[in-house]
Amino acid sequence: MQNIIIDEEFKSLLPALSKDIFEALEENLIQNGCRDSLVLWNETLIDGHNRYEICTRLDIPFTTVSKEFNSREEVVIWIITTQIARRNLNAKQLSYYRGLHYRTDKKIAPNEKGTNRYTSQKGVIDQNDEQLKSTATSSRLAKQYNVSTPTIFRDANASEATDAIGEVSPEAKRMILAEEVRIEKKDLEALAKATPEVIAEVAKQIEEGTYDKKQLEALRPTEPTPAVDKILSGMQPLNKAIERISDDLGAELRNVTAATDRTALKAELRAYIDRLEELYTRL
Repeated sequence: MQNIIIDEEFKSLLPALSKDIFEALEENLIQNGCRDSLVLWNETLIDGHNRYEICTRLDIPFTTVSKEFNSREEVVIWIITTQIARRNLNAKQLSYYRGLHYRTDKKIAPNEKGTNRYTSQKGVIDQNDEQLKSTATSSRLAKQYNVSTPTIFRDANASEATDAIGEVSPEAKRMILAEEVRIEKKDLEALAKATPEVIAEVAKQIEEGTYDKKQLEALRPTEPTPAVDKILSGMQPLNKAIERISDDLGAELRNVTAATDRTALKAELRAYIDRLEELYTRL
């Protein structure tokens, strides 16, 4: 019998089936057998967890097919894109997957040539420049999922908070993604910066069915108003970032306008706007 490993992280990425849908799947497998192969990475199951559970419990034969990946991050991205392609996700799940895709994609290391999926049309992006890497990733995913670049950043924050809640209560995370609790995306975004105590309390409220948006406001820690000099001090990194973006843009525009390439000009301007939007979302 083939040895198949169940990875809990990979399994947790799959939307939980409702009782009715799971029972319908089980009946279909009993009547028709398992016609679709389970997908493995080495010996680890990455697609077909529900079918595997039913088939092993009821001794229903199944086949497997293997896929090759260079890292766990690439497996996670494959699972995400596979789920989205099935077009049976609600708005919360789509947002979560887009945000998780962005967060996972940023972890993938460059290859020995110094290039990776962050390489843009204008050349290789410095692998040590997180600002540029984030912008390239967000722009690419925005095009892939047909949303705006700021949406990708907001999705990332919301998915980070959802995962933090899931670490405290997997059931609360399931309820969020299944839209069984009314929690707005902007509230999830805010929770991405919340303390562990606030996250734990929100998770508890969701699981107990007592969550109320008004209660979230009370849970957020209050901070004293900073002094003016502290505000100005905090603006220095932002000013430097804006200056760097502007310098990069000026150099690129000079190259583009010299070649009178309007398409390239528009692409550079869009990249500039995207980078400013990223700075805006981080404030």
